[in-house]
Amino acid sequence: MKIKKAIIPAAGLGTRVLPASKSCPKEMLPIVDKPAIQYIVEEAVKAGITDILIITNRGKGIIEDHFDHSVELENMLEKRGRTDTLEELNNLANMANIYYLRQKETRGLGDAVLRAKQFVGDEPFAVLYGDDVIIGEVPAIGELIAAYETFGKSVVGIKEVPDELVVKYSSLKTERIDNMNYNVTDMIEKPSLETKFSNFSVLGRCVLDNEIFQILEKTPLGAGNELQLTDAMATIARTKGMIGVEFSGTRYDMGNKFGILKANIEVGLSHPETRDQLKEYIKEIAKTL
Repeated sequence: MKIKKAIIPAAGLGTRVLPASKSCPKEMLPIVDKPAIQYIVEEAVKAGITDILIITNRGKGIIEDHFDHSVELENMLEKRGRTDTLEELNNLANMANIYYLRQKETRGLGDAVLRAKQFVGDEPFAVLYGDDVIIGEVPAIGELIAAYETFGKSVVGIKEVPDELVVKYSSLKTERIDNMNYNVTDMIEKPSLETKFSNFSVLGRCVLDNEIFQILEKTPLGAGNELQLTDAMATIARTKGMIGVEFSGTRYDMGNKFGILKANIEVGLSHPETRDQLKEYIKEIAKTL
């Protein structure tokens, strides 16, 4: 079955990037000239996804505004002959069927996904974490969808991370299949170094069978007294097995100050409007380091 639906959980409070996230959701923080969440939506659309549910909470109406038409702005651009920019904004407002649902309490990623049960119906679906922008020639979620179609199992996007991040993320028990695909037979959320399986963590993307909802409904609260999606996926990994895809793109953690800086520098170095000036600026700055 083709994956046509995706969930983007974007209800987190963004405490790691305060005070910027106090009045501006971290998903709306810019990478050069687009907010982070636009990169995520564009990735989903490039992978063939047509229906996207963004899970928000109080104070995040700005996300809805971003993907809507702005009649006054569009009229102004038309009067000024800014046809390229006008076309870009029209494409933004029409790139997919985008829906919104509020998570009234931030009770974890598992709770956010569970709230999408009615939207998903009985289909498999994609999850693109709102914190994680992944940029590459091939959409990362598209690589996971291809693995789902090949192996017929739920899929997680994975990368090896250093010990100091494994304990903050998750750890997977893996066995290599080929150059980018792995069998995943167990996982643990926020392990200690003594309990970790490996340095492979789930990073930002997964494709899940519909059974995840029944599992989430029976999963007890985990780390941080929240409903953890990793705990529910671990049940699938132990019983049916999952596939881990070491995606080819570069992942930026937009809930982290250094991740935001890296994203802006690296995207800025490839952006046609900024790359030349930024290269020269970095060269000058480097002389003073």
